[in-house]
Amino acid sequence: MTKRRILITGSAGGVGSVLTQRLKGEYDITGHDLTAAPDADPVVLGADLADYDAVRGLMDGIDTVVHLAGAASPESSWDAVLGANIIGTRNVLEAARDAGVRRVVFASSNHAMGMYDRHEEWPVYPDTPPRADSLYGVSKVFGEVLGRYYHDEYGVSFIALRIGWVSGDPTLVDADVLHAMWLSEHDSAEVVRCAIEAEVDFGIYYAISDNPNRRWSMTNTNLDLGYRPRDSWSDFAPEDEPVVEGGAPVDDSWPEGS
Repeated sequence: MTKRRILITGSAGGVGSVLTQRLKGEYDITGHDLTAAPDADPVVLGADLADYDAVRGLMDGIDTVVHLAGAASPESSWDAVLGANIIGTRNVLEAARDAGVRRVVFASSNHAMGMYDRHEEWPVYPDTPPRADSLYGVSKVFGEVLGRYYHDEYGVSFIALRIGWVSGDPTLVDADVLHAMWLSEHDSAEVVRCAIEAEVDFGIYYAISDNPNRRWSMTNTNLDLGYRPRDSWSDFAPEDEPVVEGGAPVDDSWPEGS
């Protein structure tokens, strides 16, 4: 069978690199970054997301866009999220619509709901009203709402993944809230693969590993996408490190430094 052609925006970033390497055996992947890398494997095309014509040039023949690119820090300024995350996400969705792309998988974020984390108001469900903790989080809420519009108005299939904290080693930091939302590299590739292949046409889903202190519901991720996380931060933790029932207190400065 012919492999699906997948465009991964932001493929040179941390999460993008993980997905590219883990999924390139299953899919025909084209990468994207601000600067082209034609000799890379897979090839990386260059485009400024704020330039619609450049973004449209990425889309021909693409089955699914995995949209990761943009300002990635919760401490990003308004100017940073405006161009990369708000205008850029609109350009990706419009270009995908115009090119007849089947599906957009949007990398949303736990920061779209981060005020619940700051104030320890758990559990959090996918249909809980958005409550961003930063301008970065606001830009992710915008992307989710814009994706809903493009699905309802134009029939673009749109899957938003509220990604937790992706790291190869969850013990690198000592923060219960980050351990709780840890997403392993294996599980990040698996949940994206599920989002690419799922039969549902729209949805917003948490993407976290099988952590014992998780406070964000993944019931619809399991049922709609068929996602079954393999890893848990507790597999890496020292034997004497406890799991805090109900979640440990979160610093009032969250998400500063996260």
